[in-house]
Amino acid sequence: MKNKNRLHFNILLILFFFFGNHLIFSQEIKDISDTCSAGFRGLSVVNDSLIWLGGTKGTVGISNNGGKKWKWIKVKNHTTLDFRSIYGFDEKRAVIANAGFPATILITDDGGENWKQVYRSFDSSMFFDGMDFWDNEHGIIFGDPVKGKMFVAETKDGGKTWKEIPNEKRPLLETGEASFAASGTTIRTFPKSKIIIASGGKISRLWYSENFGTDWTYFKTPIMQGSASTGIFSFAVSGKKIIIVGGDYTSDSLKKDNNFIGTFPGKKFSAPKVSTQGYYSCVELVSKTSVYATGPLGTEVSLDSGNTWKVIDKTSYNCVRKARNGNAIYFCGAKGKLGKLILKQKS
Repeated sequence: MKNKNRLHFNILLILFFFFGNHLIFSQEIKDISDTCSAGFRGLSVVNDSLIWLGGTKGTVGISNNGGKKWKWIKVKNHTTLDFRSIYGFDEKRAVIANAGFPATILITDDGGENWKQVYRSFDSSMFFDGMDFWDNEHGIIFGDPVKGKMFVAETKDGGKTWKEIPNEKRPLLETGEASFAASGTTIRTFPKSKIIIASGGKISRLWYSENFGTDWTYFKTPIMQGSASTGIFSFAVSGKKIIIVGGDYTSDSLKKDNNFIGTFPGKKFSAPKVSTQGYYSCVELVSKTSVYATGPLGTEVSLDSGNTWKVIDKTSYNCVRKARNGNAIYFCGAKGKLGKLILKQKS
């Protein structure tokens, strides 16, 4: 049944690509918001039904039926934290990390009923920007520079313990170069120990490692940069292409230089034929060539690996994620705003 659903999903996307504005099928983002008013930037979709959310006021949300019903949790003794990084393994296990002070990582193995603090730093320069895993055991988290170098730590036991990467192995950042925690998607892991991290601010680069973050290479990007509010806010990889989005979060209006396509892992960039309309905080690959970007201006889709973009919704969201094991696509935003992409074939 899972393979049948995936085939149906891909056929619909192919039909849309070839027939564009004709009445082949429609797509809409259905509002699945619940009673919670927290703001959400952390989104981990395990499968088509299981969703984990991380948000403000120490809030974690869990749904195991595709967003029809939610379980809302205020993490005890951490109700002032903003959990922008979250990774759900299954219905019981998840890891969360906040963006802000003090930098904190917690885990649960009972569906969020209880949380164990596994890392905390009171260094005022510590600020987590994102987290990802290669598998259920080996993961990595990163943050803004500490003494001029990107903070990086890894876990090899599913988040139970974290070990900081030695200082001499961390990327050396330029003055004013950091990263954004707008959607938790400035970090992506890839098979065979590969990882990419995007920086932003006065300098916006892609940092690439082929050995779990032990050694790093950087690539310059042409995206808007130069001030603390500019740079890459998210990226996605489609085959041999890497798609970067962002711009200036202080200005949502139409601007150039907020969206580019590069060769993996970022060696050469060019502007899309039809670019996104402005600043976006998240971009997510949903099939080999289909990509969604979302942010304050709404949501756009590209069905040709980021070369042309089309607006499909004007609702503001912070993050869009596809199920790691499935086809479902979910959105999260401010003030408890949640959405699910619905594809409908027209008669």
